[in-house]
Amino acid sequence: MRRPGEQLQIDFGERRVAIGGSQVKVYLFVATLGYSRRLHVRAYGHERQESWFDGIAFRAFGGRPREVLLDNARALILHHDRSSREIVLHPRLHAFSRHWGFRVLACAPYRARTKGKDERGVGYVKKNAIAGRCFASWAELEAHLAGWTREIADRRVHGTTGEPPIDRFARDEAAALQPLAGIPPFITARDLLRRVGADCAVEVDGNAYSVPWRLIGERVRVTIDRGSVRVLHGGREVAVHATLKGRHGRVVDDAHLTGVAGTKPRPVRPVEAANIETRPVLLRPLAEYEAVAGGSF
Repeated sequence: MRRPGEQLQIDFGERRVAIGGSQVKVYLFVATLGYSRRLHVRAYGHERQESWFDGIAFRAFGGRPREVLLDNARALILHHDRSSREIVLHPRLHAFSRHWGFRVLACAPYRARTKGKDERGVGYVKKNAIAGRCFASWAELEAHLAGWTREIADRRVHGTTGEPPIDRFARDEAAALQPLAGIPPFITARDLLRRVGADCAVEVDGNAYSVPWRLIGERVRVTIDRGSVRVLHGGREVAVHATLKGRHGRVVDDAHLTGVAGTKPRPVRPVEAANIETRPVLLRPLAEYEAVAGGSF
């Protein structure tokens, strides 16, 4: 049994989830405190490095553990020698761990069961929180996970400890975590180069973000950081969008299309009265004309 505040175990699990009427591959991040077994769950559209860093989210627990146990994910571990147990961390993970002040532990290759608490946590999330459910949007999925964690996962009686994780956390572990006060957020910005497509958009992680139409065919710099996608051209910011979750999404700023042929309705020219064809109007009933003419037409 881990001491309070000693260890956090983290892992990702994949699952197809019905979102907006389509089956979407969702990457479920699960973090488990080793002592209280309290969970933190997030959903992502990919398993990139910034997803790991965002998911660790010490702020969800209000403090930092002394060590983090993880698998040998390529985004985090460059090399792990089975015989010597030597671990080579990705430079950004090394910087991240120094920034927050925790020690990194990695499971032995092909022995992910050494972080069994989190492996079981991932399975628990898949079966209890996700299985058999569908969601109208990604935001609805995220809201469901937050509510499920708060109302179900935190309050269930854990099979090993015999206590609800939230009770064990509040009594023993919250005060044992290292404080967060005075530590600024870790910068996880990602820079990309993209060419603007004929649809006035750039592609990032399977989603499309609009830019001004005059930049079609131009190369632009794209920065992804803290939930925003910023597009720069010639050092000048030309577009900002909120990062989309999942894939195959599209976000369009109507201002980016202003001036494109076909984006505005054509003005309707009023028809002049002189051009309107006029027809004679019968001022009397037809029977009167027949009587004068001496018969019907």
